[in-house]
Amino acid sequence: MHYFNDLKTIVDINSYTKNKQGVDNVTTHMQLWLEELGFNTKLFKKEHIGNHALFTTSKKDGIKILLLGHNDTVFPPNSFEGFKEDKTWVYGPGVCDMKGGNIVALQALRNIYKQNNKIFNIDFFLVSDEESGSDDSKLISAKIAKDYDICFDFEAAGKNLEVVTARKGVGTFTITCQGKASHAGTSYENGIDANLEASYKLQKLISLTNLKLGTTVNVGKFEGGIGANTISSKATLLLEVRFKTINEKQRVLKELKNITNTSYVKGTKSKLEGLIQREVMQENEKQHELINQLEIISNTKILTEHRGGVSDANIFSSCKVTTLDGLGPYGLYDHTINEKALKSSFKKRIDLMTKILLHYQNMERNNGKA
Repeated sequence: MHYFNDLKTIVDINSYTKNKQGVDNVTTHMQLWLEELGFNTKLFKKEHIGNHALFTTSKKDGIKILLLGHNDTVFPPNSFEGFKEDKTWVYGPGVCDMKGGNIVALQALRNIYKQNNKIFNIDFFLVSDEESGSDDSKLISAKIAKDYDICFDFEAAGKNLEVVTARKGVGTFTITCQGKASHAGTSYENGIDANLEASYKLQKLISLTNLKLGTTVNVGKFEGGIGANTISSKATLLLEVRFKTINEKQRVLKELKNITNTSYVKGTKSKLEGLIQREVMQENEKQHELINQLEIISNTKILTEHRGGVSDANIFSSCKVTTLDGLGPYGLYDHTINEKALKSSFKKRIDLMTKILLHYQNMERNNGKA
């Protein structure tokens, strides 16, 4: 179980998304390990965030597979650092989200290389900005997606080692309301209250939530005005939308525009800004077919689940790549200082992915016959 030493090496490096040096240091370690297995490295160099890295192998006829991960974490320097372990758990930033998953993928690849002395038709993409929304890397992801038939994302597994077949889509938006400032004591009637306009919009926005359909709209931040004695001339609403289906995304986007363009307080004007950060990952028949195949290959029952959170799997799924997520270890309390991952789940996941990836390697080596 020497792979825990490798996990310690990269967990001990602070790789907060904005810590470019730290993220690049983690990438360098992964690069060295993967190049030992015959991978070639293409770095997408960035000035203010860590470099994204695509590790590629030689290609031949057959199924093309992408392994997917990220090297960044949510923890700034000096907030939560260092690797620890006991008999049952490993602890530290990224042990489950998702440096632990990257090590699962790496060790499965090592097992294949040890048996076949060669790896082909399998690439590994590691991004540096997943925790901040993949605003930069998602453009690269969408571009390379066409080169693959299957994507395995190594985010943390479910409690019973479920893989993820569906994730909500997510978007972040700002509505800015403009009114007219006026002295609240002497010229109240001359003012146009942007805060009041924003309050009407807030209620309309929240009403778009439909929990039965899995749609949520949350106004997480409301700002407006300069003081108690001044009618507010400007107010802003920062909101997030999450949705399970494309139809719900379209409904919410349409209503966002309608609410923005409606003046509930006469004389106000408003502007909508923002974007869908990740499209919805909807469960589909191709996933079911793939899971059935993987169960036969591995002689293992593969459980599935849906999640409200998002990952880069959303991007590849929306590009029509057959995508399964949650293939990393099982962990708890990610995004908190109590993050930990179950040691035994590493071996189970490594064994599963070794069987799966080795099957595809041997199938192509035998001219498509398993």
